[in-house]
Amino acid sequence: MEKDQADNPVCQTPVRLAFRVSYLGSRFYGSQLQETERTVEGEFIAACQRLKLFSDWRKAGLLSAGRTDRGVHACGQIVAFTTEVPDRAIESLNRQLPQDCWCTGYSLVPGQFHPRFDAVSRTYRYYFPGDLPDPADRERMDRAARSFIGSHNFTNFARVQGKNPYRNILGIQITEEDGSLFLEVKAKSFLWHQVRCMASALARIGTHEAPEDSIRQLLESAAERPIPPAPAEGLVLLETNCGIAWRPLTPGDRSGGYVDHLIAHHALMGRVCRVLKEGIKEDASNFP
Repeated sequence: MEKDQADNPVCQTPVRLAFRVSYLGSRFYGSQLQETERTVEGEFIAACQRLKLFSDWRKAGLLSAGRTDRGVHACGQIVAFTTEVPDRAIESLNRQLPQDCWCTGYSLVPGQFHPRFDAVSRTYRYYFPGDLPDPADRERMDRAARSFIGSHNFTNFARVQGKNPYRNILGIQITEEDGSLFLEVKAKSFLWHQVRCMASALARIGTHEAPEDSIRQLLESAAERPIPPAPAEGLVLLETNCGIAWRPLTPGDRSGGYVDHLIAHHALMGRVCRVLKEGIKEDASNFP
């Protein structure tokens, strides 16, 4: 595309682009644009405007596939907009985005593409904190999770806020991988806090604070008290399926280095915290 536009880098016809976006949500006040807070959309718009990809994000039709709360992460968010300089967007956007937000793929999409309404399904993953439960408790959680499959009233598992409380769960499983236990759940759409409340209820089953059939009971009748959502830091928007064939994009060195630093830092702090915990006990030293 760039060679064809060597003399005139501006396209005669605007092009709609979709980007697959990853971000660490810890320092974002959610994904949706807010005037006074740092958000994913806000950083995306600022990066696009520095590159002069558009002058007005509303006229460019900048849209996201879904909203994530403060502290929630993503590797499957989709952001789409229309621009007259698609090559510039593809080649330079990752260099303009902050270190905790980057694009991993792009696609040229139809002019009317809407990442939210064109989504066939969304998949979330929730990582449970703490040590792995016993295999028997993990199996209890997995059996209980299957009660969510199908169409149910999720009033007890979300902040409904006047919306239709029914959602259809297409798939769900409890999985252990690389020393972590996580819930993975797929649906066309979710209610506010739904996945975090589902994770919270399943965690209580794993620790025997709630019976295995409590999920079914909560889906069928009113709860005595609201189910509190699990902490946001464990939730990842894993995938948004819009039927798009993605072309890969490589994160910039800044984002890659930042993520590597966080991995090393948290591994180090994990070791330090274990030593501090053991230090409470007598004879913790290795010296004779």
